[in-house]
Amino acid sequence: MERLVKFEVLGQEYPLYTNAPEEDIEEILHLVKVQIENSSKSSKSTLPANKVAVLTSLTMAGKYVRLKRDFEQYKQQMNELADRLASAIENSLPPDRETQTDHGKKTGTDSESTLAQND
Repeated sequence: MERLVKFEVLGQEYPLYTNAPEEDIEEILHLVKVQIENSSKSSKSTLPANKVAVLTSLTMAGKYVRLKRDFEQYKQQMNELADRLASAIENSLPPDRETQTDHGKKTGTDSESTLAQND
């Protein structure tokens, strides 16, 4: 259910309607506040709140883009690893084929065929 969450950043209060879980909201707000503090501290002069917000947004967007790219690379590596693992498993299994013996019996494997011929 959507609810109103109010939070303060740089002395301004903001309302936000959300249905996100409380722990997610707390983590998001904490992250935003920390990033804003870092942006404020890293500037050599005192910046207006709107410029700090833009700088923070750019910093967070840059991190998002890097994480997204890293995730895509990781996903590709995991898919390749899964494919290699599946191939290795397939190659290590004995072939699954039916063979016909001299007696007209069908057996499931070559070793069974050999046993049937020795009877």
